[in-house]
Amino acid sequence: MKLYNSLTHTKDEFKTHTPGHVEMYTCGPTVYHFAHIGNLRSYLMEDVLEKYLRYTGYDVKRVMNITDVGHLASDADTGEDKMLKGARREHKTVMEIAKFYTDAFFSDCEKLNIKRPDVVQPATGCIDEYIKIVSALLDKGYAYLAGGNVYFDTSKLKQYYVFNDHDEEDLAVGVRDSVEEDQNKRNKADFVLWFTKSKFEDQALKWDSPWGVGYPGWHIECSGISLKYNGEYLDLHCGGIDNAFPHHTNEIAQSESYLGHPWCPQWFHVHHLNTSHGKMSKSKGEFLTVSLLEEKGYDPMVYRSFCLQSHYRKSLVFTWENLDNAKAAYDKLIARIAALGDDGELEQGAMDELRVAFRAAMDNDLNTSMAVTVLYDVLKSKLNDKSKRALLDEFDQVLGLRLLDRAAKAAAPKAETASAEADPEIDALVAARTAAKQAKNWAEADRIRDELKARGIELTDTKEGTTWKRI
Repeated sequence: MKLYNSLTHTKDEFKTHTPGHVEMYTCGPTVYHFAHIGNLRSYLMEDVLEKYLRYTGYDVKRVMNITDVGHLASDADTGEDKMLKGARREHKTVMEIAKFYTDAFFSDCEKLNIKRPDVVQPATGCIDEYIKIVSALLDKGYAYLAGGNVYFDTSKLKQYYVFNDHDEEDLAVGVRDSVEEDQNKRNKADFVLWFTKSKFEDQALKWDSPWGVGYPGWHIECSGISLKYNGEYLDLHCGGIDNAFPHHTNEIAQSESYLGHPWCPQWFHVHHLNTSHGKMSKSKGEFLTVSLLEEKGYDPMVYRSFCLQSHYRKSLVFTWENLDNAKAAYDKLIARIAALGDDGELEQGAMDELRVAFRAAMDNDLNTSMAVTVLYDVLKSKLNDKSKRALLDEFDQVLGLRLLDRAAKAAAPKAETASAEADPEIDALVAARTAAKQAKNWAEADRIRDELKARGIELTDTKEGTTWKRI
């Protein structure tokens, strides 16, 4: 298996420290609001990677953090604390916000068939680990105290910018472009390991430390959690491409300085989901959630299928038209599977040929679009129906499209309406409303629904279509 490695900028053969075992770490969400579908693209592709590693025989231990403290609005250690912002917005405590949006995140993951990691650790649960690492960095001369805070000293490193090429002058004393100057920093790229002094005098979560009462910086959290659960040698670190700098850069700097040896050889970064205006983000108000897709009649599996049709290292452009195309393709695929029988014996020899094609696609830097093509090759093959169903189910353990489940529902008898007799006029209005929804004409769809309600007709929208009854 070859994966593109963001650290080497090449496709590398995937290797692990312990044969047959993978220590995998995933940067988790900052739980101050709902995850949008752009955020979830990264988790979805990481899920496919984990499932494929398991499919090929690896024992995988996947760890994920939950950022519930210390993540500022700017990755440059400036700006508003995201958790406090969420708490003020909803008039709740920080921990109430964290609990609610953590539950919402995993609910979205379940809808998208994203496996829950083996270890999920909120950042607030590992304060002792962070203090231990920061103390060691101070003792080794990689960190310094200034203005009440503890900073990592990037000038002590042979190479700081590991994911990108930068001139040495970038490490000069100063500040990052377009952010407030932090007079405490010795060098432009230095970052906070522990805050005791910040602009947030009302910071809700604080802990005792050798340097005073305070809270950890964002970057130290992932290092502390990974070292606690994955050990000193991490095989695979995953995250969105926007985390490569500074977050993952800082993780490497502090982890390797603390350990005294290389930490993680393989870095897997998923690129952005874009709209016509650029990267999807909460700050721009482009806040498409899984729940919103469901409200508009889309099965979450359609969005998963949409993501799998593009390579994880390419930006993916979201439009309603593109999603509709993915829905049409997914529905046709399900319909073809639903038509399969279950007769005959498994034809293992012929099935192995298609397994080779599937693995070739996935071994080539997780080429999911080619892997999806193999699903159609299975359907077009001369295999009997029983063999086709078995093979599709096997591949779906990796792709996670719930193919046989959705096919079984599609093949089930449609729910009968409760109307005493057929009514062509009502059927026509229901069909018109369905067409309006497909055309994204929500106002017309709502108008028809209200008209039917006024006439005593109750509509029920399901994944298989809309039924009606008189009330």
